[in-house]
Amino acid sequence: MSDYTDEHARAGIEAKLPKLDTWPNQYPGYVITTRFPEYTSVCPKTGMPDYGTITIQYVPRKDCIELKALKMYLLAYRDLGIFYENAVNKILHDIVEAVRPEWCVVRGEFTPRGGLTTSIFARWPERTRGSKSGSKARSPRSKPR
Repeated sequence: MSDYTDEHARAGIEAKLPKLDTWPNQYPGYVITTRFPEYTSVCPKTGMPDYGTITIQYVPRKDCIELKALKMYLLAYRDLGIFYENAVNKILHDIVEAVRPEWCVVRGEFTPRGGLTTSIFARWPERTRGSKSGSKARSPRSKPR
């Protein structure tokens, strides 16, 4: 659609959000799953509110995400103009930067709008075709998809 601009597409990606604090992990090899069923943000084009559930799943290495900090971080999206796809990928990127997990998956399941329900799924490290293990480790500074 010609009404969408590059500015709309990039909206919110570089936003400064509250810091994701961490605490030292004491055990190896387990999965942490956190659901945030009260996610809200704003469509950068229409200004209309978006609602959904964000599910974060990761295997910690040295650090775990402090849950109050995660809550404050996710609440900061409330007034942020950002597309669903960018929000899920930004959350993934910021978590990987904060805790450098073995792996991390972020899923956004958004409430219907105009009769369409949208789910966004992003993972780190990114899986690639042709590798023996099916995955490729990426630097946490690289852009998760």
